[in-house]
Amino acid sequence: MTKIALGVSSSISIYKACEIVRRFQEKKFKVQVIMTKNATQFISPLLFSALSGQEVVVDPFEKALSKTIAHVSLAQEISLLCVAPATANIIGKFSSGVADDFLSTFFQTVKCPVLIAPAMNEAMYFHHPTQTNIQRLKAMGVKFVEPEEGYLACQEEGWGRLAAPEKIVEEGLKLIKISKSLKGKSVLITAGPTREYLDPVRFVSNRSSGKMGYELAAEGLSRGAEVILVSGPTQIMPPVDAELRKVQTAEEMEKEVQACFPRVDVVIMAAAVSDFRFPNVSSQKIKKRELKSVIEFVSTPDILGKLSQKKAGQVLVGFAAETDNILKNAKEKMREKHLDLMVANDVKQRDIGFDSDYNRVSIIDSHGKVLKTEKMSKREISQIIFDKIEGLVGK
Repeated sequence: MTKIALGVSSSISIYKACEIVRRFQEKKFKVQVIMTKNATQFISPLLFSALSGQEVVVDPFEKALSKTIAHVSLAQEISLLCVAPATANIIGKFSSGVADDFLSTFFQTVKCPVLIAPAMNEAMYFHHPTQTNIQRLKAMGVKFVEPEEGYLACQEEGWGRLAAPEKIVEEGLKLIKISKSLKGKSVLITAGPTREYLDPVRFVSNRSSGKMGYELAAEGLSRGAEVILVSGPTQIMPPVDAELRKVQTAEEMEKEVQACFPRVDVVIMAAAVSDFRFPNVSSQKIKKRELKSVIEFVSTPDILGKLSQKKAGQVLVGFAAETDNILKNAKEKMREKHLDLMVANDVKQRDIGFDSDYNRVSIIDSHGKVLKTEKMSKREISQIIFDKIEGLVGK
């Protein structure tokens, strides 16, 4: 029997959490309820213990939990963390990294999908800090079941009413299914820039931060895939469970990609690979007076083009960073390299793309159909890309 964790915070709609427990149980899930201390002022933990058949967790320092590091051990057992109802307070803690009770500490340890169902007064829900916290969590990959409009505890009509229990459970089941959708599959992702050295000090590179590739790696892991991350120089912490392979130059990246290619099912070339390198690399710093007025370049290897010639059932996904004729150039690149998907974006825009946590892309499939996204976080875009990939894997 699969286990989920149900986080319950101090909203007047807490009584609906009882039905959420029952509905998950009807789907053959074991439910571990975690309550905030303030939530126990509304309903006794004994009620949830009776419904779930599990001792409710409230205090992280309870003696019964002291034999193991409870928030870590439980995180390894569950397939979903569902927080319903979620107050503005607990959402703010999750967003800000505050960990001062079991639920907020537990949130920071889970690797499974997280689903949050807010419930609060309309003014609190639309308050700017609350909306900022919600958007920040969405950018991290957290899913939300938006509240409904209706009669509120403040005896007013408005937005903020907890979504129906059946809708919350339905969304939770979808997330659990997605978290296993690529189990047994392996994904190779390239990320970041490459550096082509002239000497030990100077090199040619580009503005890629690697954020898109790293978010793709995190999303692949969240769907149960084995992820190999071949990364150029970045300042980002890689996802814990990814197999990280660090490189500097385009030739080094090609070597790692070619070595891994035969054993993977999907390749996503999100790296901004330098198109040119210096024909000769000096082992010593070249003095300014010794630099030539004209510096020669030669082409770097076309990694994705070579992979397309060796393709044996793998799904190949490319990225096109363009400044003009975005779709035309991306489609030409897609045809030349025989890709299954192409992700194109306009790198002239300063608020998206390079160096940003956000992007706006066009995703082109092999039939020429284009899906254009709005401006959204790179994690949200990675989810859309993987939804497309899943439709291709195995075909």
